[in-house]
Amino acid sequence: MAKNVEFFFDYISPATYFAHMVLPDIAERTGAEVIYRPFLLGGVFHATGNSPPLSIPAKGKWLIDDLERFAKRYNLPFALNPSFPFKTLNLMRGAVWLQKHGDLKSYSDAMFKAIWAEKKNLADEKEVDRILQSLSINPEEFKTAVSLQEIKDELRSNTEEAVQRGAFGAPTMFVGEELFWGQDRLDFVEEALS
Repeated sequence: MAKNVEFFFDYISPATYFAHMVLPDIAERTGAEVIYRPFLLGGVFHATGNSPPLSIPAKGKWLIDDLERFAKRYNLPFALNPSFPFKTLNLMRGAVWLQKHGDLKSYSDAMFKAIWAEKKNLADEKEVDRILQSLSINPEEFKTAVSLQEIKDELRSNTEEAVQRGAFGAPTMFVGEELFWGQDRLDFVEEALS
């Protein structure tokens, strides 16, 4: 029986950008499926009493250097976004909606790339609209969708479930009930799937 990896993600996390880009190759090598689970990292931090790493000066400096090392390791473009941090609530609601009614993979690729490779300010609604249009997603339909109560409820439910299962940051990945946190644990994820 093929194993799956549940991937709890938020576009605001640079470590999650790396995991998003690398997990499909791991899934292909192991015959696994990636189950995408949009959640709100801010909600996870609030529920667990955790803090964003960049809010701690010594940790923040280390993290930036480490992210650059991982970009080189994975051969991925990376640049710290000058608009970071910003709220991803509607972007993540959009992920929930597109998981049901569109192409979540292309949307996620575009959002992660815009934030962590192209340094775009996705707090700017016009910038988000341009990305949506490039994906043939109607911005007005998107705005209506992200305001639907069922979409809001599912994102909240995903976040609460992740916390209940032990999540404290992003990316959080589960193989069965085993939790893996961070892009630097992807080798353990691959071992668990093999």
